[in-house]
Amino acid sequence: MSFAAAELRIIFSPGQVQLVQEEEAFPGGPRVLVTGATGLLGRAVCREFHISGWSVVGTGYRRARPHLLRCDLTDEDAIRGLLHEHQPDVIVHCAAERRPDVVDRHTEAAVNLNVHATSTLAKEAAVSGALFIYISTDYVFDGRNPPYGEDDSPNPLNLYGRSKLEGERETLRHCPGAVVLRVPVLFGEVESLTESVVTNLWLKVEAAEGCTLDHCRQRFPTDARDVAAVCRKLAERAKEDPSIRGIFHFSGKEQMTNYEMALAIAHAFNLPSNHLIPLTEQSPGSALRPVNAQLNCTRLELLNLSVEPRPFSSAITDCLWPFTPDKRWRQTVFH
Repeated sequence: MSFAAAELRIIFSPGQVQLVQEEEAFPGGPRVLVTGATGLLGRAVCREFHISGWSVVGTGYRRARPHLLRCDLTDEDAIRGLLHEHQPDVIVHCAAERRPDVVDRHTEAAVNLNVHATSTLAKEAAVSGALFIYISTDYVFDGRNPPYGEDDSPNPLNLYGRSKLEGERETLRHCPGAVVLRVPVLFGEVESLTESVVTNLWLKVEAAEGCTLDHCRQRFPTDARDVAAVCRKLAERAKEDPSIRGIFHFSGKEQMTNYEMALAIAHAFNLPSNHLIPLTEQSPGSALRPVNAQLNCTRLELLNLSVEPRPFSSAITDCLWPFTPDKRWRQTVFH
C-alpha cells in the first residue's frame, strides 16, 4: 500500500484491523510496517520510506486517522492479524510511551506498550522473517560517564529507561537478527508544540515574563527526519547483509541544555532572550534524568549507515516557523 497515494477506509472490530479501498499499491516493492505512525518519529519514518519507493503501512491507536490502520499493539491477536495480512519485509517499531513522568504515573500501561507489545512484535517478526527495527533511547544510560558506546553497560535512572531497556532485551531475545537503534531527544515537524520537549521551548521563548529552563542536563537534540533516514538505510542494508544486527546509536552532534536550546531558538527568530533564566538544579518531583547520556555513533559511521545531522538552528527554524504569529515570517526572512 502506498502511504500517500492510497485512498483508505478503515473498519474497526474487536481484535482486528481491516483496510479497504487500497489503491496504487506496489505489489513487487518492499513493504514496511511502521508502528506509532501518528507520532513525531513515526510520521517522519513513513514519509522517508515512501519517498524512497517502499510500500508503507502505518499504525496508530488513539490518534489513528485516514491512511493509517488503527491497531491496539497490546492485543497479541491484533498484532498477529496485522502481520499476517500485510506481510511486511521490515517493521519499524516507533510506538512507545516516551514521557518519563507519564511512565511513573501510569506504569502498567507504559510497560504493556514499551515491553510486552515489543516482545510480541519481535516474536512475530522472527516467525515471519521480517527485519525488526526497535527504536530505543539514550535514557538506558545513567549519564555519569559519557560518551556511551553500544557495548557499554546500561544503567537507567528511571522507569522509562528501564522499560525501554527491557524492550531492547525482549527484542534481541526473541528476534536475534533485529536492529536496536538508540536515539536521544527528538524534534521535527510537529502537529502541536507539546509533541516534543524541544519545540515546546517555543512557548517559553515567546513568553512575556521570566521563565526558568533547565541548564544542567546536557542534551543532543536530533531531527526526526535524520533518524528516519538512518532507519531506511539500516533496513536496506540489513536485508542484503545479515551481519547488520544488534545495537546502533544515532544522535545529533550539538550539545545543549534546554536553556541553550531556547537561546538558540530566540536567536534564530530574532527574538529577545533576556527573560529566559537558567536553572542548574533538577526540578523536584519529576523522574530522574541522566545529566549527560551522549551516544557514541561510531558503529553506524564506520558502516556508512549514518547521515550528517541537520544543524540545529536551521532544523528548528523549519519546525517552528508555522507557529510564528506572522505565517509570512519565513518568506520575509528567506526571500
